[in-house]
Amino acid sequence: MISQAVPLDDEQVFGLLRPYVAQWFKQKYGSFTPPQKASVPTIKAGENVLISSPTGSGKTMAAFIGILDSLLELAERNELEDKVYAVYISPLRALNNDMHKNLFIPLEELKARVKLSQEVRVGVRTSDTSPYEKQKMLKKPPHILITTPESFAISLVSPKFSQRLKDVKWIVVDEIHELAGSKRGAYLSSFLELFDSFLSNKPPVRIGLSATISPLEEVAKFLVGDRSCKIVDARFLKSMDLKVITPVRDLIHSSEEDVNRGIYRTIIEEIKKHRTTLVFTNTRSAAERVSYKIRKIVEDEKLFDADLIGAHHSSLSRDVRLEIENKLKSGELKVVVSSTSLELGIDIGYIDVVLLLSSPKSVSRLLQRIGRAGHHIRQVSKGRVIVVDRDDLLECSVLTKLAREKKIDNVHIPKKPLDVLVQVILASSLMTEPSIDELYSVIRRSYTFSELTRDEFDSVVNYLLGKYGLDSKNVYPKLRLGDKGLRPKRGARMIFYMNSGTIPEESLIPVFTEGKRYVGNLEEEFVEILSPGDIFILGGKTYEFITSKGNRVLVKSAEGQRPTVPSWFSEMLPLAIESAMEISSFRGKIATMIKEGMSGDDIVRYIEDTLDISKSAARSIYTYILEEYYFTDQKVPDDRNLLIEIFDDEENRRNFIFHALFGRRALDALSRAVAWKIGRDLNMDVRTSITDNGFVLTIGEKVDYDIEKALKEMEPSKLYEILSDVVLRTEMVKRRFRHTAERSLMLLKRYKGRETSVDRRQINSEVLMNVVRDMPGFPVLTETLREILEDYMDIRNAMIILDKIVNGHIKVQVIGPNNVPSPFAHHILAKEYSDVVLASDKREFLRKMHDKVLQFLKEKGINADLSYTNVSN
Repeated sequence: MISQAVPLDDEQVFGLLRPYVAQWFKQKYGSFTPPQKASVPTIKAGENVLISSPTGSGKTMAAFIGILDSLLELAERNELEDKVYAVYISPLRALNNDMHKNLFIPLEELKARVKLSQEVRVGVRTSDTSPYEKQKMLKKPPHILITTPESFAISLVSPKFSQRLKDVKWIVVDEIHELAGSKRGAYLSSFLELFDSFLSNKPPVRIGLSATISPLEEVAKFLVGDRSCKIVDARFLKSMDLKVITPVRDLIHSSEEDVNRGIYRTIIEEIKKHRTTLVFTNTRSAAERVSYKIRKIVEDEKLFDADLIGAHHSSLSRDVRLEIENKLKSGELKVVVSSTSLELGIDIGYIDVVLLLSSPKSVSRLLQRIGRAGHHIRQVSKGRVIVVDRDDLLECSVLTKLAREKKIDNVHIPKKPLDVLVQVILASSLMTEPSIDELYSVIRRSYTFSELTRDEFDSVVNYLLGKYGLDSKNVYPKLRLGDKGLRPKRGARMIFYMNSGTIPEESLIPVFTEGKRYVGNLEEEFVEILSPGDIFILGGKTYEFITSKGNRVLVKSAEGQRPTVPSWFSEMLPLAIESAMEISSFRGKIATMIKEGMSGDDIVRYIEDTLDISKSAARSIYTYILEEYYFTDQKVPDDRNLLIEIFDDEENRRNFIFHALFGRRALDALSRAVAWKIGRDLNMDVRTSITDNGFVLTIGEKVDYDIEKALKEMEPSKLYEILSDVVLRTEMVKRRFRHTAERSLMLLKRYKGRETSVDRRQINSEVLMNVVRDMPGFPVLTETLREILEDYMDIRNAMIILDKIVNGHIKVQVIGPNNVPSPFAHHILAKEYSDVVLASDKREFLRKMHDKVLQFLKEKGINADLSYTNVSN
């Protein structure tokens, strides 16, 4: 049962602690924060708890003050045994080091207040821990063990160290919002079940710590499975000072130079006003570019020492990242520019203001980033979102409104990942000898695997027993049937030690021309989104993607052609579906006001008040929607109206532009299915381009085609089957199959002390995929397709949307063919211009398209400029 934890008052909570612990806490912190008032009594009562609250609200202390109090009581009585009492699991090794400091210092301060017969030990065990340290832990294990999900799993299957874990009383899972949405979370969730069932003498209390996340009930189930759990919901305790800033008054007619100047002027002004500024960009390359530009301005204008500026992103070495984190923590930096890498809860000390360059793509991410400012619960989280164009303005304004209204996007928890299941089943055989029926029952207690069917489970067991006959391809059985149940084959333990975990090893892929000339490297996550014919920039030149063979990419020169895939696109976070629908709904609401004859002044005032933005920004949004309203003859797309715009471009290609704000992951699935339908009907190649605001399907000539009829002929129930077949022919399936094959221990990264190269594994995976393609229900291929369709894309919501279209709940409207795209289409088409090299071209494209729209409206007898005259300056 999931229920809310009831907070006590300060004195009641102090009464639960040892007198000297209470006195220490009172002198150091004064009083308990709201999440502490609810969670300390819950943990002391031995109940599972999920604590969700912002950075600086004392989550860590909420989890540990009760645990420390209990351990100190045992130490007073000389009753502390040589075993682990509490396990703290974090997704970040750097966070583990942070935790060691956060626990070690309070322990030292507490020990100074009381004479203890024994010492409470804290230890870190990760992949960085030396064999010597691990050996020491066997003799004198830490009472509080700090570890990662992967090292926790290895500890459970370790014959000796696992014995030190049998009496663990508390398991703390930190940053649960980061784990829940990934396969690492599924991995940890299922290993917690193995631990409870096969190793633990008594199931420990589970404590989850999370930043802002939703829905809390589902995350609580993820933490505890079908057990009871109390929720401490303190997500919105901190006050927010949140504003959207437009760097120029006119986002359409300003030059790229003016917009850039406005962006950096805004950033510099904010930096000058504050002691410490954290700037978030959405990509690694942008973090580098922005930090370089800020540094240059600071040096040129002699504002302060440019060495007080740092950059932080995942491509930097761990040492560089740690140096930046430590300098930030100790107040040695004035500005840090980060990609997504500083969103997690590493203690980075005091931040005055957080600046977001462009949309964070979800409310939860917005709150997480803004929450880094004003580190203490009683301080205000101050954030400024700087927008770059009209779409960005509307998106960011609605996201900040949703943040103020406490409407958070839902986390996507992967369900039934069969490659993770392979490792869980193998690990269970290393811990005990489980019967197949018993193991199936245990694994289904994990929320991630609660819907696992017996057929799916048996397919994985059969794969591990070698029943698919892949010995000739060097894929050997890892299990055998013993007298009682599953037993590991010789070498299985070492295979698990050396290859377990879920994080794929990404590689840089060399790019060659048809003439075998090497031109540079691409990141694997970029290669997987490419299709034959796609054009991209590498080393300042444009190339057309032909194919990939093993771990190399084949291209041909495409000089003079526009890129169809921006170099940063694979890094871009997708707009969340809940936020997308709210933006769409807001557009529809403004269109309705226009239709009902409300004056421009009143609508601008409504936008200004509702979104809490400046008058000029509100006017930009109003005129944007007004132009679309006139252009489409009142068919403004919203959450209940899908607009398909037929646009014939300068190259005589026919483009079907789908205006559909349903979240990019769902659009990815839907666009591929519709492209498949058009391609089959017309027997033509269809090019697909997806953005957050919709997608474009392009065919090479102007062919009459009833797109509305085609859409309504599609069967939602067959979407999974259709897309499974479509995806099997993509670049993505080649890369993702290797990842799932590695997680399924089909391809070993390390074996008999030797490391295998990514290149070799990629070649082997393509050979294996061709072999298993014809095996019905082969779990590794099944999981590859599930991961692409359900985790990377959002086929479930795509099916719901298509069902609503077919049944008329979402109305389909078609306009065109036109030779000019509508205002809302400009940013969808401008994706081709969105590479950093062509930023000025993009701005020029948008301006040119806008001028064409005004001319188009004029020819229809609508003087759009006159329509704005009733909006006062």
